[in-house]
Amino acid sequence: MFAPYLLSGWIVASLVAFAAGFTGFFVVLRRESFAAHALPMAAFPGAAAATLFGVAQWAGLLVAALLGAALLLWLKRGQRRDAATALTLVALLGLGALFLSLSGRYANAVYGLLFGQVFASGPADIPPALVLAVLVPLALLLFFRPLLLGALSPDFVAGGARGDVLFLILLALAASFALPVTGALLVFSLMTGPAGAACTLAASPRAGLLLSAMLALALIWSALALSVATGWPVGFFTGVLAALLFLAARMWRTARPVPRWPGPA
Repeated sequence: MFAPYLLSGWIVASLVAFAAGFTGFFVVLRRESFAAHALPMAAFPGAAAATLFGVAQWAGLLVAALLGAALLLWLKRGQRRDAATALTLVALLGLGALFLSLSGRYANAVYGLLFGQVFASGPADIPPALVLAVLVPLALLLFFRPLLLGALSPDFVAGGARGDVLFLILLALAASFALPVTGALLVFSLMTGPAGAACTLAASPRAGLLLSAMLALALIWSALALSVATGWPVGFFTGVLAALLFLAARMWRTARPVPRWPGPA
């Protein structure tokens, strides 16, 4: 299970999950699961373009995800987040498919980018994942109070627009680097499953933030172990276990009701 050729995949997946757990806490609080799903879709053509032009995949992911964050901000201010955003994402998926087709590596590349292929990670993928795992949690901890207040009382916090920008940038970072682990179609499961369970179980926001990161690590380790044991895709186990984790947390909360902080319903 911890064979040398699998070690890079374990390390990259763990670092990505740690950052995704931190980010997912605010995704759930702000009810931005749509953005957590949309940004990986926006990053998909960036990864496809990187494959076509022979540049580092993480660079293409990052640039495209940041452009996607800017697009979401523009659509949000224009109150056009539903149909227009969905159509834009469909166009981006088509663009990504074109880039992969032109690269001559269509089938394998599509599978990896849409559904994840973490064990294809190598030592070169560890440094950018490590930067992500340090930068995103640190930024969220530094701006924890304004982000929390903005999530719980968005109408009463000054600088809400700046909070949206910061949050979407951090979400773009986490989503873009999580894409090779779980794929564009399942990134949001890594963010929303553990975070939703943490918000359900935690007695305070800070405890919820840390619990979300720990649950995300436990989730990805379980998914990786099951994938190695069965040969089934990591993305499948990530999605199923995320749903089961949230369901178990809700059932536990129902069976043992105790007072908690006013998080999301």
